[in-house]
Amino acid sequence: MPSPLFADRPAPQLPAHDAVDALIQRTRRLRGDMDTVRRDAALLDEDDPQQRWQRALCELAVRHLDNLGENLGRLRAGLPALPAPDAEHSEHGDTEDSGRGDDTGPDVPGAGSLPNRVGSAEWNLLTDECTWSDELYEIFGRPPGSAPLSLDDLPSVLVPEDQPVLTAMVTGCLVDSRPMDGEFRIVRPDGRTRTLHMTGEPVLDTDGCTASMWAVLRDVSELRRSERAVDRSGASVRRAQHIERTERRMAVELQESVLPPWRGSLRLPRQGPGALDVAAHYLPSGSSGLIGGDWYDAMELPDGRTLLTVGDLTGHGIPATSGMAMMLGALRALAVAGIEPGTLMGHLNQVLETSIQPASGSALCCRFDPETSLLSWAQAGHPAPLLFRHGSGRLLPPPDGMLLGAASRVPYEQDEMRLFPGDVLVLHTGGLARGGARGAGPEALLALAPRFSEARTAQECVRGVVEVFGGAERREDACVLVARVGA
Repeated sequence: MPSPLFADRPAPQLPAHDAVDALIQRTRRLRGDMDTVRRDAALLDEDDPQQRWQRALCELAVRHLDNLGENLGRLRAGLPALPAPDAEHSEHGDTEDSGRGDDTGPDVPGAGSLPNRVGSAEWNLLTDECTWSDELYEIFGRPPGSAPLSLDDLPSVLVPEDQPVLTAMVTGCLVDSRPMDGEFRIVRPDGRTRTLHMTGEPVLDTDGCTASMWAVLRDVSELRRSERAVDRSGASVRRAQHIERTERRMAVELQESVLPPWRGSLRLPRQGPGALDVAAHYLPSGSSGLIGGDWYDAMELPDGRTLLTVGDLTGHGIPATSGMAMMLGALRALAVAGIEPGTLMGHLNQVLETSIQPASGSALCCRFDPETSLLSWAQAGHPAPLLFRHGSGRLLPPPDGMLLGAASRVPYEQDEMRLFPGDVLVLHTGGLARGGARGAGPEALLALAPRFSEARTAQECVRGVVEVFGGAERREDACVLVARVGA
């Protein structure tokens, strides 16, 4: 925008109207598409940091498109030159009209509209005159027709910490003939703070000396506010991700410290005939990084019998794993004390009912006597065990038992059955039957009967379960425990 005072500067050549019109139409179409995306983003969950960040990005994109559309409109209309100051008015010091310019008149598309209001100014170093466009008065909140701010007075309306920025820009332009490009904040008479982006350059006389300086100032407050919202939302997402990773690591460490450390097959009891060959596996969810409250356990009791248990507390993360640790510790203590499975379930229900963090869960507890081959078991709202014998499998009829934490002082029945050498008993948590390559439900487990009959160890049976149910499509985490009766 060269000054009209100096005719030796060549006039800028505007691009062809057809090309600008095409850009305007494409911008309008893109703006319409962005409105659709923004409406969808408005429906996102306000409490989700990731979705708040997405919504802030949508708002920022809209503001950039609005800015592009307005500037293309000005480019198409052409920017009228600033009027030359009236010599007679200048001579008599009449500043009421000399401070008015029509750089962005009402015919310019988008002129004066927020958030991208644009104005222009010129400071003549030879006459000490200032020329402001009407829009610049609006930007600074000054009455139209009042005296425009000189270069000496301009820093007085800036935020104090931004004044050196303006001083450096003006000095570089006037002394070193460098173009200006920077931002600063002003405080309007109404107390509002606005952020302005200023571009400009010096205008040289025939001797190459700086005669005046012109500038275009754009109010970018809303744009910068949107950018800050994106930054804040992004920081919130990063904090949430960091917290999630930390909680997951802590939950994993807690889970690993509580679940049995043994890997592969375990013989229980370690001495004598009729022992169980036991193996187990934890299957994490393929769709969530959160750790659940699933557990499995097998241990030899002081009287020579064997405890087998699986269970699942509701929830994820540290609350679920800490609750699981509490329940598994209580279950082990009750079993070591010789409490029967049915009575043990009632005690677990009371433990969960009186815990600080209310929760619910399911559990399955079995006790096997190698001398009599008798299996005693009880369940609390948990999937029943599956028994595989002679190449076929079936679900065991479950004794009555309500979900843990659902009601107070409810009875839990206990059932018994005899196992035989070669029998395979499969215990699992509910998440196992709700995922897997072969569909959901116990039917997928029962279909593994031929493979179990050929397996020589419990660990081979567990591998078969993991191959079917351990894929990436799993929706929930789960545990499986296999006990194979020895000869």
